[in-house]
Amino acid sequence: MLFHLANFLSQFQSAFQVFNYLTLRVILAALTALLLCLWLGPWVIRRLVEGQIGQAIRDDGPQSHLSKAGTPTMGGAMILIAMAASTLLWGDLTNLYVWIVLGVTLGFGAVGWVDDYRKVVEKNPRGLPARWKYFWQSVVGLGAAVILYWTASTPVETSLLVPMFKDFVLPLGVFYIVLTYFVIVGSSNAVNLTDGLDGLAIMPTVLVAMGLSIFAYASGNAVFADYLHIPFIVGTGELAVFCATIAGAGLGFLWFNTYPAQVFMGDVGRWRWGLPWGWSRLSYARKLSCSSWAAFSCWKPSPSFFR
Repeated sequence: MLFHLANFLSQFQSAFQVFNYLTLRVILAALTALLLCLWLGPWVIRRLVEGQIGQAIRDDGPQSHLSKAGTPTMGGAMILIAMAASTLLWGDLTNLYVWIVLGVTLGFGAVGWVDDYRKVVEKNPRGLPARWKYFWQSVVGLGAAVILYWTASTPVETSLLVPMFKDFVLPLGVFYIVLTYFVIVGSSNAVNLTDGLDGLAIMPTVLVAMGLSIFAYASGNAVFADYLHIPFIVGTGELAVFCATIAGAGLGFLWFNTYPAQVFMGDVGRWRWGLPWGWSRLSYARKLSCSSWAAFSCWKPSPSFFR
């Protein structure tokens, strides 16, 4: 919104043209998300405590996690608000990628919200049954995959590039939908597995988001894309703004989530984190090398799971 307002005002005052620089908007988006999260945090935590919305711990999990029972959860809501608000403020709202990534992010957030509701309100530690989680994740994931496939304007947008072989391009065709589906749903579940200790999921998320923001900027810039021998895809640079909001909101949430955690993100946050990762990778960096970013998201799920 502010981006479009600045474009309008630039007709009368040339100084507003500075907001056309994507790098500036990326920085402002990250700072806005960070400040929003820090501002919303105390209020959200207070409301969660007043509503007795505390973490329910499964009795078949690690005994060390039982001490976390009662800690306010569903804190991912403030991350979602900060990300959405910052993206709407500094993103180009005429860009289809921006609206798709916001839509699917809200979709996964809704699945997580229902899961958290059953856990904290209905006092069911298992939350939403796994089959229904997977069903709604599949609906959102397939929807995003089909939109990306049908809106692709060049063959490279549905091709797979293999690292170390700059001239090797594997056209995926309709199989691109299948790959996109598995990457999006798989990334979401990877982040959910990673989360298990205070601050464990949020820091890998912040680091990966910053890396993906750089990829987005480079892929959306014809000069950098040509120099780095990566596909140039018009419009994907705006995803750098979205990825920056993830990093900013994540750092803001980390302030309240470091040990001992004042709040947990809950499934409303965990299920949503992996979605933009997978979607962003498939939107502008269709390389096998991007799997390394996904692997980093679950670098420590096994210790936290069995601890």
